Amino acid sequence: MTRILIAEDEPRISAFVARGLESAGYATTVVESGQEALELALAGDVDLLLLDVGLPGMDGFEVLAQLRGQGSPIPIIMLTARTGTRDTVAGLDAGANDYIPKPFKFDELLARVRSRLREGSSPADSTIIVHGDVSLSVLTRRATVDGRGVDLSAREFALAEQFLRHPGQVLSREQLLSRVWGLDFDPGSNVVDVYVRYLRGKFGSARIETVRGAGYRWL
Repeated sequence: MTRILIAEDEPRISAFVARGLESAGYATTVVESGQEALELALAGDVDLLLLDVGLPGMDGFEVLAQLRGQGSPIPIIMLTARTGTRDTVAGLDAGANDYIPKPFKFDELLARVRSRLREGSSPADSTIIVHGDVSLSVLTRRATVDGRGVDLSAREFALAEQFLRHPGQVLSREQLLSRVWGLDFDPGSNVVDVYVRYLRGKFGSARIETVRGAGYRWL
């Protein structure tokens, strides 16, 4: 049975989420502190983590940083009462797979859980994507150019993965914002353009073409 860890210090919310997930056929474990969430997630007996940002002691962002810093690939959905775009982007850029503001409808949460679990079980997650002299290992999150390692943040890697899975195809800013940052709206920032610039600096500016009025294309 699929196991979901709920790290939430508000008993009313954690009980509501746990009941819904168990009715949908999942096994759940509830913890109320960041330290407990970190320890159980690292133990490897969890398939997905629902992680509240405002946990006592070690907050959700720190738990996220610790997990990704230690190489944990567990899908993580952040839950937060903070609604600012800056916090959303910060969480996703640090390695979260999704970000849901409170209050939320359970049906939406369940849909996100199912989506992230499908992504985590996809055979594509264990492949190496190669285009020309650039390769990405989706399993180890490592990138190379002509055999030379390239250091990428979680969002840089996710953006590069989108480009290499669709070489020669024009990807719009809206598509990239949705697929890489999980945002279905334009937050009024140039985050996509900024990260394209980061990738050009690391892979070479000639690899990514700007298609005026349409988006970007990996050549």
